[in-house]
Amino acid sequence: MWCSRMALRQLQRIAVTPLNIAGGLTSSMRREMATLPRVYVTRQIPPEGLKILHESGQVQIELWDSDDAPVPRKELLQKVKGVDALLCVLTEKIDAELLNAAGPNLKVLSTMSVGFDHLSLEELKKSVKMLICVGIRVGYTPDVLTDSVAELTVALLLTTSRRLIEATHEAKIGGWGTWRTLWLCGYELANSTVGILGLGRIGVAIAERLAPFKVKKFIYTDVAPRPELASLINAEYVSFDELAKQSDFLTVCCALTPETKEICNKDLFSKMKNTSVFINTSRGGVVNQEDLYEALSTGQIAAAGLDVTVPEPLPTSHPLFTLKNCVILPHIASASYSTRNAMSALAANNLLLGLRGEPMIKELKL
Repeated sequence: MWCSRMALRQLQRIAVTPLNIAGGLTSSMRREMATLPRVYVTRQIPPEGLKILHESGQVQIELWDSDDAPVPRKELLQKVKGVDALLCVLTEKIDAELLNAAGPNLKVLSTMSVGFDHLSLEELKKSVKMLICVGIRVGYTPDVLTDSVAELTVALLLTTSRRLIEATHEAKIGGWGTWRTLWLCGYELANSTVGILGLGRIGVAIAERLAPFKVKKFIYTDVAPRPELASLINAEYVSFDELAKQSDFLTVCCALTPETKEICNKDLFSKMKNTSVFINTSRGGVVNQEDLYEALSTGQIAAAGLDVTVPEPLPTSHPLFTLKNCVILPHIASASYSTRNAMSALAANNLLLGLRGEPMIKELKL
């Protein structure tokens, strides 16, 4: 475990370290800036990443200079024409339309995210074969956000299970009357079974943080047993059905894939205990939200905490917002200053390395 933590710290340090360009910029190099590869950045990413790109001297940069709203699709399709590289975030759908708009110059796609369900991998593969984008490479930013996502997951679990949002509301509106024996009672982690759907670094980090709460047992399911990771938290591999049946707290940590799309549905919820708490900080698409609403509103499960939804943002008129036993956050699992800066820096370094034809720090193999 010590080695794993050291590796993570090393990756975080690498992510925020600018790539050294020998000799710096000369006057002749400055005159040649106009011939450098063109990069479009789809958002005003945190400063560490932009600093790395600007100081590299390797690229011309244009960006959508806002963090309040995504670049409009029509403008994005215009801006990507002829670019050599694209640095995007998860709000941009990278599909056949965009790849066609970009044209054959596009060599590198770097996303500032650990998830890549907004990237059409099949279209990216197809584009390579059809020579729409020759030798395109894709970088992403896993691992550097492990700690922040794990911390937020624990915070959301405790907030949901101990009914903190309800309690705060009652205190504000004057509902705090005389002491009552069962008012606002929730569920403890002590002596509980915590289930993890999709055991990776984040799942392990969550379990490490929950263990001091005297959790009795950790269980998990995945596409196959992961004994090396499971041994770090003494977790037992179980079937999907057993995960549902045994978990007092079920936290979803899997990626969104065709296989996991809406895997958390009425079949899962019907097998869970009526005292169980469901937590999702992965991707909203792994949950059938209509089935979740039914399970929560009928008392089939006790409560749910969601950091991710479909769509995002979730309309304020959505039925889930009417439930006291559902806590919804606006996708903030990685929202710490250090993590977001590390993500932007890693995305920038991935992009520069890709343009130089060198191995990326974190690359998706198509």
